[in-house]
Amino acid sequence: MAWTTKDIPDLTGNVVIITGANSGIGFEASQELAKKNAHVILACRSREKAEHAVEKINSTHPHSLTEYMHLDLSDLSSVKDFALEFNAKYKRLDILINNAGVMAIPKKTLTVDGFEMQFGTNHLGHFALTHYLMENILSTSGSRIVNISSIAHKQGSVDFNNLNAEKRYGAWTQYRLSKLSNLLFTYELDRRLKRIGRDSMAVAAHPGYSATNLQKSSKIFSILNKYFAQSAYMGALPTLYAATVQSLKGGEYIGPSGLMEFWGNPMQVDSTKISHDIKLAERLWTVSEELTKIKYDI
Repeated sequence: MAWTTKDIPDLTGNVVIITGANSGIGFEASQELAKKNAHVILACRSREKAEHAVEKINSTHPHSLTEYMHLDLSDLSSVKDFALEFNAKYKRLDILINNAGVMAIPKKTLTVDGFEMQFGTNHLGHFALTHYLMENILSTSGSRIVNISSIAHKQGSVDFNNLNAEKRYGAWTQYRLSKLSNLLFTYELDRRLKRIGRDSMAVAAHPGYSATNLQKSSKIFSILNKYFAQSAYMGALPTLYAATVQSLKGGEYIGPSGLMEFWGNPMQVDSTKISHDIKLAERLWTVSEELTKIKYDI
């Protein structure tokens, strides 16, 4: 039988962080996890949008435990401040869903720290966030990190001489790089977690072709969404599957089961050969540490 949100177990006592949770897939995932009694933290850049999302969830599920905490993934000081605030307040983190992202920005834009916006936000921001939250992740038995990638990773490549579009900028090239980086990070993180003998795990997911605000910068997608995209709710199912299915061991990649992984209920899917390149993942990890000026202990 196809997996649905009805299969999510009761999550009472679980603490969950979802980045970019005020709309689209992040919001749908937040709502479903809150419905299952998890304490869900919407980690978002816009206070107004996030507080509206929290109100919407609470109005539908009055007994849910949801809250907003400010996080701007394009600013590493904001990432650190968020983690310091969270770590001071909570002593466990059951599920971290690295969902937030930007897509195909028409003109080259830089983060606060000078990184190309898509690579800096989608990959480096989450790379740093996961590092700062690692103590709470490791102290929580059975915890997991869910990184959201994309079908677009299949056309992705890593050019270490142009990670931040120093030489040339391509809107889709940088997006594909960031989504491939999400997978390289996931698989390397899971290998490291297994190497130190912890039961925490890293899993990846992708939403298929779903109608979300992520495509707002693309006129083509704005048109195509009306006719071909599945709903944000359906797009959130792979994320929810990756976050809650107990049979997962770590290192899996979850996506829609339909044609070309565009639509449908979630299942384990394959990512490209390059995404499993261990030497490439190790190099990207090292470079990411150098760029963000952080050092993982795992």
